[in-house]
Amino acid sequence: MKVANNIVFTLFLGATSLPCGIQGFAFTNVSPRRASALSMAAIERDDTKEIKVGVIGAGRIGIVHLGAINKAPNVTPVVISNPTVSKAEAAASQFNVPRFTSDAMDVITDPEVEAVWICSPSQFHADQIKACAANGKHVFCEKPIATDLGETVEAINACNEAGVKLMIGLQRRFDPNFRRVKEAILEKEVGQNIMIKLCSRDPSPPPFEYVKGGGGIFADMAVHDLDMSRFLAGEDPIEILAVGSTHIDKSIEVLDGSEKYDTASCIVRYPDGVTAMIDVCRQSSYGYDQRAEVLGTKGMIATDNVYPNTAKIFKSDFTGNADMPYDFFLSRYNEAYVTETIAFCESLVNDTPVPCTGEDGLVALIMSIAADKSAAENRWVPFREIVEQVYCASPTECELLAQSELFPEGFKPVGEPADLLVPNTNPKYEQSMGLGGIKGAWKKLVSGQSQES
Repeated sequence: MKVANNIVFTLFLGATSLPCGIQGFAFTNVSPRRASALSMAAIERDDTKEIKVGVIGAGRIGIVHLGAINKAPNVTPVVISNPTVSKAEAAASQFNVPRFTSDAMDVITDPEVEAVWICSPSQFHADQIKACAANGKHVFCEKPIATDLGETVEAINACNEAGVKLMIGLQRRFDPNFRRVKEAILEKEVGQNIMIKLCSRDPSPPPFEYVKGGGGIFADMAVHDLDMSRFLAGEDPIEILAVGSTHIDKSIEVLDGSEKYDTASCIVRYPDGVTAMIDVCRQSSYGYDQRAEVLGTKGMIATDNVYPNTAKIFKSDFTGNADMPYDFFLSRYNEAYVTETIAFCESLVNDTPVPCTGEDGLVALIMSIAADKSAAENRWVPFREIVEQVYCASPTECELLAQSELFPEGFKPVGEPADLLVPNTNPKYEQSMGLGGIKGAWKKLVSGQSQES
């Protein structure tokens, strides 16, 4: 491990609109149409514990999170790792992190570190989460927890058995536009949900090498929209019907499963007859097209795309935005990434539940697997059908059973994702903020109440 010649500093900035409450920060006269989540006020607290954290991964996402950590109150990054150590060194220098290394285990086993941000490639997530749990470290992990359902359950249970927090990076939940829609639902501004519509269209398709082995369009792209449909519905889904096709890049038609699709549509059924309709496409010639619409019994709320500015051009042959919508995901969702990072920092400092749990990540993966199965078999797929395939000999030893295999002795299939998970040994972390708990936090924010206990 090497040491950078910089000094760690903490900037006291208080986020004013996070999906979970911030203890010690007063929310007064908060309007439903409030300012950016990045509007911050400096408020000092003498009794607040300082949390030292580490970051695994100095790529684009790691740098975004590291920059946000430096804006969070009472949280200090002390070490960063990256296999190409020069990237870790550069990040340490840029953000005044005192230590850098090429080995992720140096971060996980560092005695100073209380929490770890996992921003490494997806194939390393599950093992690194388990290692963090074994070393008593709280975890923020970019999605997915794992690409395999059994490993996902193992990683979540490892954290629950160790009594540590696990937050999953589902950043769209923290985007101001989608958050405003959720707020309208919670406040019954448009009445009871009837129908949810989501679209997600990327500016340009990824290269063949990215698509091959990426898990398919439902797992690596539509998973965000599937999760958002659940977030807005406020309920766990029942079943899904999905279809896929190829229009943009014909070269991927040779790939297996849903990797051969660059366009897909889904219908998700929720309780009380609520449906969510989702369409995704890997190319949109006009920039990121990512919108949400909720029809309720009293009205409708919808979002528009996000532009770099509000300038418009008025000419005899054209009237409209002067520039195209954002065409890069880090630009489009920069504020959301920062806000989710600060939300986890707040959870660490105040020892409160996280707003996006391991179970949220698990359900998102189950939804994407079910969509893949539906498109392959051309039928409605109940989500419990996917859950019932998971067999756990112990909470941290899980596998998928093929329908042709004999069930192990004593195997009793379960139908709900929560039934695959063991309770967190720290009861205060067991309060899920994914669907139910977040409602109370939102209502307090909207009404202007403080989240102080």
